[in-house]
Amino acid sequence: MAYTYEELHGMTVAELKEIAKDIEHDALHGYTTMHKDHLVPALCQALGIESHVHHEVVGIDKAAVKAKIRELKVQRDEAVAAHDHKQLKVIRRRIHHLKRKMHKATI
Repeated sequence: MAYTYEELHGMTVAELKEIAKDIEHDALHGYTTMHKDHLVPALCQALGIESHVHHEVVGIDKAAVKAKIRELKVQRDEAVAAHDHKQLKVIRRRIHHLKRKMHKATI
């Protein structure tokens, strides 16, 4: 049976050990004494599953937002070089706003 990282992470240690019992892999050597935080990554390695959670951004164009942040960072560096503190504050707030917008859209 194919598992996902989320499914494995949601299982109990007993269920994980039951799965590991049927798998022959070096990462699972000594699985009976492993704790859950060691057993889940070992099972992911043995089963060929990526062992981290992927987050998705929904509702906004992530590439466009990141491009705008890069543009603002260039402007920020120019404002720092020109010692324009008012403009610097405006640009930093825009960057912060865009980052928060992207963070809120992340699932």
